[in-house]
Amino acid sequence: MKIGINRETAPGENRVAATPDLVSKLVSAGHDVAVQSEAGVNAGFPDKVYAEAGGSLEDSSTDVAGSSDLLLQVGKPSDDEIGSLRSGSVLAATLDARRDSATIDALAETGVTAFAMDLVPRIARAQSMDVLSSQASIAGYKSVLMAADSMSRFFPMMMTAAGTIPPARVLILGAGVAGLQAIATAKRLGADVYAFDVRAAAGEQVESLGAKFIAPPDSDDAETAGGYARAQTEDENARQRKFLAEHIVRADAVVTTAAIPGRTAPLLIETETVEAMKPGSIVIDLAAETGGNVEATVAGEDVDINGVTVKGPVNVPSMMPYHASVTYARNLESLMTLIIGEDLALSIDFEDEVVDAMCVTHGGEVRGHTIGR
Repeated sequence: MKIGINRETAPGENRVAATPDLVSKLVSAGHDVAVQSEAGVNAGFPDKVYAEAGGSLEDSSTDVAGSSDLLLQVGKPSDDEIGSLRSGSVLAATLDARRDSATIDALAETGVTAFAMDLVPRIARAQSMDVLSSQASIAGYKSVLMAADSMSRFFPMMMTAAGTIPPARVLILGAGVAGLQAIATAKRLGADVYAFDVRAAAGEQVESLGAKFIAPPDSDDAETAGGYARAQTEDENARQRKFLAEHIVRADAVVTTAAIPGRTAPLLIETETVEAMKPGSIVIDLAAETGGNVEATVAGEDVDINGVTVKGPVNVPSMMPYHASVTYARNLESLMTLIIGEDLALSIDFEDEVVDAMCVTHGGEVRGHTIGR
């Protein structure tokens, strides 16, 4: 079978879908692997290492897409690449399937079987292919480094000849994968860390990392059966914002990570709360791409409010493209164990709940269970 890896086309995207290590494994298994020239350069993988791994280098992304039985990408293919895909071929990529119906429709029209890496079900046997978790962990780590780099004060307590400097007070909002990694990173840097989440079960995880869990005394548990936080009512949101405000204004750095798949990010911090923070404080909004947890957030920009900086970074995993690519490639490798048979041919079993959940187009049609349909 021929497997293709293209260079990503989205602005600012530095990741690559397959590392040389994965290419070597695929070639050793008997597959032909075509890699578009410079696909991995921004992630630290030059063409030379792909060639050494056994991949064949191609200049044109449409040639790679058109000749592949299975095309692996990080983000959605370009319109030209989609037009080049052969009917009956397979695509695996992060497709923003809950919101980007136009891309899903275009893929269906080509007759491609498309797997959305952003629809991996949250069950134990699918953890190894959970792209949202692998990339969120990187984003959580990087967010704290961004905060520490932007602040004009130390994170840890410092004992100096000029006196003792107290540790920075860091507040993490949301204790999912990104939030827990942010907590762990802030603790490693020596900060005094606090965290909030609407899910009661998160408190034990937060405290296991050495942080202090904060929750309003009358809060209801908001965890869904899938482990995500459910959408809050407007009354719940208002009470939550009021409770959080007193903790936010005392923080030197705040990292917000609250997101609900397929929905606009919940508003956690109003502008008046940011205005009450100490000058020099930093807010990192990891939900900037889906509307932001902070009212003042502008995706891709830094906003100054009375000396407080609100950062709205986008595609944070791409800021650490080497390990983001390594983990994403491992996620794809796990998926391939489900869709490639022992004879090295594609074998798609819709009776498998993971395959069924992730497949958004097949046989020229959009699958009926696709979210938003």
